[in-house]
Amino acid sequence: MKSTWSVFLATILATLLSGCSSFQHRDQLASFNSAYVSGDYTSALKAMSFSESDKKPVDSREHLLELLHQGEMYRLTGRYGESVKAYDLAEEGMKYLDSEGLLTSATEGLLAVMVNDSARDYEALMSEAVLVNTYKGLAFLAAGNTEYARVEFNRADDRTRRAVDYFRKEIAEQQAVLKREAQSGNQKASMVRSSLGDSRFQSAVDNQYGATSSWSVFPEFIVPSSTYLHGIYFLANAADGADYERAVTSLSRVAQMSPGSRVLQSDADLATDLASGRQSLKELPPQVWILYENGLGPVLRESRLDVPLFIVRGTQQAPAYVGLALPEYTDRSALPGGLGVVGATGLVVQTERIADMGKVIRTEMKERFPGILSRAVASAISKAVLQSEAADQFGPWGQLFAAAYSVATTQADLRSWQALPDHWEALRVDRPESGSMTLLDNRGEVLGELEIPHQAFTLVYVKRPTLNAPATVITMDLQGKTEATLRRMPE
Repeated sequence: MKSTWSVFLATILATLLSGCSSFQHRDQLASFNSAYVSGDYTSALKAMSFSESDKKPVDSREHLLELLHQGEMYRLTGRYGESVKAYDLAEEGMKYLDSEGLLTSATEGLLAVMVNDSARDYEALMSEAVLVNTYKGLAFLAAGNTEYARVEFNRADDRTRRAVDYFRKEIAEQQAVLKREAQSGNQKASMVRSSLGDSRFQSAVDNQYGATSSWSVFPEFIVPSSTYLHGIYFLANAADGADYERAVTSLSRVAQMSPGSRVLQSDADLATDLASGRQSLKELPPQVWILYENGLGPVLRESRLDVPLFIVRGTQQAPAYVGLALPEYTDRSALPGGLGVVGATGLVVQTERIADMGKVIRTEMKERFPGILSRAVASAISKAVLQSEAADQFGPWGQLFAAAYSVATTQADLRSWQALPDHWEALRVDRPESGSMTLLDNRGEVLGELEIPHQAFTLVYVKRPTLNAPATVITMDLQGKTEATLRRMPE
C-alpha cells in the first residue's frame, strides 16, 4: 500500500510539473511568434530570454530552445558576436548524449513514459544542429572572420555526412533495448513490442499519418541550403585542388537532389570548370549570389488517435483501444513569388526555389518517428496499467483519479525552432559594373537598392518571414575580407 501511495504522489507531482512546463513553453513560443512575424526581433529576443546567474554557467541543455531562437535574433540584428555565443551554447546543449550520466538519462526516460515527451529537455533535430553550424558560419563571415567561417561550414557538412549512421544506430539501440527488456521478463516492454508489431495498430497509425514509406522525402538526409553554402564558400575560398573538390562535391550533390534546377546545376558546372581548369579564375567576372530565406517554417500540432494496444490483465493479454497524442508537422506560410534582381541590362532575373524546410524535416522525421511512437506507446501502456492497479487498490475512486491523470498527461511535445524558413531560393549573377543592384519584391515593386562592393565573390543573404516584416538583407564578402553591411528593406 505504501509503495502504491508513493506512485500516486509521484504522478501528482509529475502532472503538475508537466502541466506548468508545457503551458510555459507554449506561451513563450506564442509570444516569440507574435513579434517575429511582424519583424520585431528585439521583442522576439526578449520573449526567449531567461534568468542567468553570475555564479553558475548557463544550463545549455535546459535552455536549448531559447538559445536557438536567441542566436538567430542576434544574427538578424547584426550582433554577430552575441549570435555566435548563443549558438555555441546551443551546440553544447545538443551534445547531451555524450556527456550526461545514466541517472539523468533514466530519469528523463521515466518522465517521458509516465508523463509525455514535453517533460524532457528539448531535443534538437539533426537538421537544426546542421543549421546551427551554418548560421554560425554566416555570422563569422559577416564579421569578416573567414577562418572560423570555414570551420563552421565544415562542421555542418560533417554533421550531414554522419546523420545517416546516427539515425541507423538510434533505431537499432531502441529496438535492442525493447527486445532485451522483454526477454528479461519486463512485462511492459513485452506489451510495447506486441503492440508495435500488431497489424491493426500499424493500420490505425498509417490511416492518420500515411505510411512513412510514402512521405515526400529526400533519398538520404541532407539540408540543401547548408550543403549549398558549404559549396559556394569553398568555391570562393579554394586554396588548392582539395577545396575545389569540396565545392564540386557539395554543389553537385545539391543539384542531384533537385535535377530540374538551373541555378543549382549552373553552380555545380562552375565549380567543376574551376576545379578542372576549364574556367580561369582570373577571367571570371565578379560573382554575386543571392540566398533568400522565405516565409515561416513548419511547426508541430497535436494529432490524437485511438489505437489497439496489448494490455496484460492478470494472465490474459488482450487488445484495448487507448488514446495516443503524437506530434505532426504542418506547414505555415510562405511569401508569394520570389525576389527579382535588376541586372546591368535592365532585365529582371528571379530567384529560384532550391529547397523546402518541410521536406528536410519529413526526411528526418521518417527516421525518428519509430522512436517517438515507441515512447508514446510505452507511456499509454504505463498509464493503462496504473489505472488497473489503482482500481485494484482504491476501487472506483482510484481508477477515476488514474484516468484523469492519464487524460491530463497525454500530450504531444509541440516545441520546435520557430525561426526557420518555409523554403530557400537562390540566384547567381555577374556583379553589375556600376556596383548598384535593385531588389524587387514579389509584386515587382522596388524593395531596395544595394551597393555591391568591388570584390570577387559576394553573398547577398535575405531573410523575410512574412509580408508584414521587412526583409533583412546582409551583404557579405564570401572571402571574409571585410565586414558585412546589414539593411532592412523596405526601410
